[in-house]
Amino acid sequence: MHDDVATFRSRRTILRTAAVLIGAAATSGLGLRRAQAAGYPERPIKIIVPFAPAGPTDIMARILATHLGEALSGTVVVENRPGAGGNIGIGIAAHAEPDGYTLLITSSAYVVNPGLYAKIPYDPFKDFAPIAELGTSPNVILVNPQLSVSSIADLTARARKNPNELNYASPGIGTTPHLSGELFKVVCGINMTHVPFSGAGPAIQAILSGTTQVAFAALPPAHPHIESGALKALAITGTHRWFDLPDVPTMVELGYKDFISDTFQGFLAPSKTPPAIVELVSVKSIGILKTPKVSEQLRNDGFEVLANGPDGMRKRIEDEVPKWRDIIAKAGIRPV
Repeated sequence: MHDDVATFRSRRTILRTAAVLIGAAATSGLGLRRAQAAGYPERPIKIIVPFAPAGPTDIMARILATHLGEALSGTVVVENRPGAGGNIGIGIAAHAEPDGYTLLITSSAYVVNPGLYAKIPYDPFKDFAPIAELGTSPNVILVNPQLSVSSIADLTARARKNPNELNYASPGIGTTPHLSGELFKVVCGINMTHVPFSGAGPAIQAILSGTTQVAFAALPPAHPHIESGALKALAITGTHRWFDLPDVPTMVELGYKDFISDTFQGFLAPSKTPPAIVELVSVKSIGILKTPKVSEQLRNDGFEVLANGPDGMRKRIEDEVPKWRDIIAKAGIRPV
């Protein structure tokens, strides 16, 4: 009996000691993570945007960068590295030093490109640590008012009557606006020539100048030109009408079932960036997006704020890479 009691006490002592050690290890790990972020940032943080200025991703990045610099008591700058449908900038970010001083804000191109290109300079699942799912915006079908087209029905009739006349601008090959344009041609049974640009900004300038008659673009860069009357919006590809564009119908309303596509913006860091830094930037970014001032500004610019953390961004990547591979294959688009 005495031996059993002694054994029990001995085991209890071992368990207590183990619990103390585990707790100490956890506390030590937390302290290490905090120490990794202590003093950060000590120099300017660079956010790479893999598209030209004035597009939706650039707009989101610049709004967030301004407030993030204030929140971190540091300097945050945006660097545009456009080209190859976003692959150039994403590749640069993927292979940057994982120290928290080079980050990436990208669009849906991040999940589309693996299905669109035979070879890309990044692994969408392994090369980045998700920081946050920032926002999304519907795509919009635009015409230059000089085209004298006032509806989707007018546009399709014009394209059928003059099959080689119309061309349309997009922010680049493989962007969701480009894929929306190709889908539009298929479901409407028309032909238009695709003219890709290095981002939404140049694509919008092309239709404003009359270089192209039509454009497919995310709503944010087009929004001020729609409001001013410089561009005519025929339809949006979201699930509902936009709150301050009540006269612009959705494609679904017009009878094009399941014609829904959007452009999201996601925040990522090179993999192996210290977890404490990823967590810090994530918490600060989500807090910024949720402030009434910023969320209202983004909404007025054409974004729906998501403000989801790393898990939300990770799930979007896991869901949308195979989804877009499947859509691209079904559309008969061969990887380039």
